[in-house]
Amino acid sequence: FFFQVMFCATAASIVSGTLAERIKIVPFLIFTVVLTGLTYPIQASWKWGGGFLDTQFGFLDFAGSTVVHSVGGWAALAGAILLGARRGKYNADGSVNAMPGSNMALATLGMFVLWFGWFGFNGASQLAMGSVGDISDVGRIMANTNAGAVGGALAALILSGLLYKKFDLTFVINGALAGLVSITAEPLTPGLGTASLIGAVGGIIVVFAVPLLDRLKIDDVVGAIPVHLFAGIWGTIAVVFTNPDATLGGQLISIVVVGAFTFVASFVVWFIIKSVMGLRPTAEDEDLGPDKVEI
Repeated sequence: FFFQVMFCATAASIVSGTLAERIKIVPFLIFTVVLTGLTYPIQASWKWGGGFLDTQFGFLDFAGSTVVHSVGGWAALAGAILLGARRGKYNADGSVNAMPGSNMALATLGMFVLWFGWFGFNGASQLAMGSVGDISDVGRIMANTNAGAVGGALAALILSGLLYKKFDLTFVINGALAGLVSITAEPLTPGLGTASLIGAVGGIIVVFAVPLLDRLKIDDVVGAIPVHLFAGIWGTIAVVFTNPDATLGGQLISIVVVGAFTFVASFVVWFIIKSVMGLRPTAEDEDLGPDKVEI
């Protein structure tokens, strides 16, 4: 139960990053109650509670690339669409005003904290240490988890350097996290090289997905949608490359089912909250910063 509580909290934290800087705290907390109390447990039971995705479609998601990460990403996407962008983020001519993070040292530290925590996230998902084989598997999972992160960080570093003629730390940070998300669906069966490649694709996805969202005028403050939703989908599909028990059809159907349920449910909840009490602070409060106004 406590393990699932942590996974559930992870899904909720993804939403907070996307919507930061322009959402009132009470509407966010109300949405979080629904997401953690209903949406997450219902869809998680379809896989990890012996539900139909597990029994009928053979869905494989070892530690939650879809069940945890893409769920948070879908909920965040619905919220970002209804909430709108930060004031001044996008110009009428379609150009984007960059709003860089205020403290990249702390952002980098946060990435390493997540990287470290992922060893427990994935390693403990083995859910057994009763034999030497189980303990060996935990070690393999942790090694592959690390390899996925390294692959994602390096791929994002190299690709951002090639595309923008300079290395972008934000892409490196999110590339590492995307690599971690990508390997989360199956961190046991790959070898270290394959795990690195799976993570590298996640890092590449981030570099292309961040500007894509800007072109769509979807304001994602920390890049959580590319990292958790897009890389989560990729990682779930990638299971078929290393685990012979996985089927492409079963993985794709499960991605669609979980995604449709989470996005629609989240959109409806966000819409109701917006209609009843509104989501955004006043322009003055937004300029000052909701943290100073509400906390």
